[in-house]
Amino acid sequence: MPNAGDAAPDFTLPRDGGSTVTLSALRPAPVVLYFYPKDDTSGCTIEAKDFTSLGADFAAAGVTVIGVSKDSVKAHDKFIAKHDLGVILVSDEAGSTCEDYGVWVEKQMYGKTYFGIERATFLIGADGKIARVWRKVKAKGHAEEVLAAVKAQA
Repeated sequence: MPNAGDAAPDFTLPRDGGSTVTLSALRPAPVVLYFYPKDDTSGCTIEAKDFTSLGADFAAAGVTVIGVSKDSVKAHDKFIAKHDLGVILVSDEAGSTCEDYGVWVEKQMYGKTYFGIERATFLIGADGKIARVWRKVKAKGHAEEVLAAVKAQA
């Protein structure tokens, strides 16, 4: 489980629209990498819409915002079209990137235990190191908090 100061685990994953994203290829631009459980669920939709609405502010700061879930590229494309999202969504169907970032965790709901993605965000600096980590994120207001952290580091 990487922490602030650690090198961000690199990945190449398929993205919405059919191309791929390689994290290290985005350097020296900083990256906001947010992990979320499932496309088109309430909290995930709030988070994606909030990052989209602040997209111009992140772009002005030179930051690329990428959402990661285990949903397929096809599901991402539908999610983007339905909610007019403006963030990059990558598909980690195999779950290796989720494991590398320590977000594939045991969860509990209604007394049942299962594995799923913990909502978490990583701010990755221009040097490829993790500058800040948010774990067990609450969707509402999170994008604004991340943007404030981005601006504080500028």
